[in-house]
Amino acid sequence: MDLFDKLLQRPGPLGQHAKEAEGYYMFPKLEGEIGPRMLFKGKERLVWSLNNYLGLANHPEVRAADTEATARFGMAYPMGARMMSGNSNYHEQLENELAEFVGKPAGLLVNYGYQGIVSAIDALVDRHDVIVYDAESHACIVDGVRLHQGKRFMFLHNDMESLEKQLQRATRLIEENEHRGGILVITEGVFGMSGVQGKLSEIVSMKSRYNFRLLVDDAHGFGTMGATGAGTAEAQNCTEGVDVYFSTFAKSMASVGAFFASSPEIIRFLQYNMRSQIFAKSLPMPITIGALKRLELLRTRPELKNQLWTVVNRLQNGLRERGFNLGKTESPVTPVFLSGSLGEATSLVLDLRETYHIFCSVVVYPVIPKGQIMLRLIPTAAHTLEDVDQTLQAFSEVKKKLESGAYEAESIASFN
Repeated sequence: MDLFDKLLQRPGPLGQHAKEAEGYYMFPKLEGEIGPRMLFKGKERLVWSLNNYLGLANHPEVRAADTEATARFGMAYPMGARMMSGNSNYHEQLENELAEFVGKPAGLLVNYGYQGIVSAIDALVDRHDVIVYDAESHACIVDGVRLHQGKRFMFLHNDMESLEKQLQRATRLIEENEHRGGILVITEGVFGMSGVQGKLSEIVSMKSRYNFRLLVDDAHGFGTMGATGAGTAEAQNCTEGVDVYFSTFAKSMASVGAFFASSPEIIRFLQYNMRSQIFAKSLPMPITIGALKRLELLRTRPELKNQLWTVVNRLQNGLRERGFNLGKTESPVTPVFLSGSLGEATSLVLDLRETYHIFCSVVVYPVIPKGQIMLRLIPTAAHTLEDVDQTLQAFSEVKKKLESGAYEAESIASFN
């Protein structure tokens, strides 16, 4: 069989709907200035789908820093990978400031979150080591674990009894292998779909009984959690117990890039062993300098995080009061769980966007089980309480329509 013929016959659980869904439900185009209100299909929508937690995407000081750095350096500088010719004082300054902010002695800047954590997992373990990871870890963690040539054990989501069982298995394996390897536990600070916090403090407490190192992906916790915004470990008072801290700039920093923070020895090891960085061009100077400005605002403007949480609390409390199931979210991530088919999900979203002018993301099978619908809302510091009230009213009305059968459909609702 021809390879491409085989691919076209098996487009995948999402790809099979491309013809009907592309351009509206999948790969939609939001236009205009980034913010709570943007254009979709030529009409203004109230948008709850941007990971712009602190509203920095269009902050005037951020825009000015980005513009000035671009005019000064252009997008090419510095040329080459960091190890060869792409290093700069600004890159090192950003690493140091990020590490200090999250309570670690050293930091490492990487180009992208996804490729960064995949590559870091690959670098940190060899075939003698054992990985133990949360069942609901983000795809980037799962892909990193797939590269591992040794044993890997998955523990039930946030289930400490399950984690302990897997640690016991891992420990026995290490002992049988004459201690030629170690154990790496991987979890998230905030799980991006459910909004639930990883049980970092409980995991750290297990270090008194088991010998392992802990890697935490805190993409959704950095900037939003903790007294200063330094992340979920700060919120749970266990920063020292996290051996390798990771976060992306794509959320609270509203940019591109990511970083690791750890001991100087481990950061040095990653610098010299992460293939995705050794063989990739350095982050452009405007992005690096822009990230310094974003970090400055994150550190010095607590009102941004305070406003975010004002919006979060108003939205989540209002939804719960109206009978919506938000799961167990403990963060700004706001999932709204409903029951319905794929056809009902698309009809509901179509109504939200066209009748109520509200744009939020919809999640269906295979990301969540069949028969379930999840509307995922991301509050930001740029939203207003009026935005929240408009959304609460709209959600109340579509909930009634869904329960009355108004959205019943056998196929994806047409947006033409």
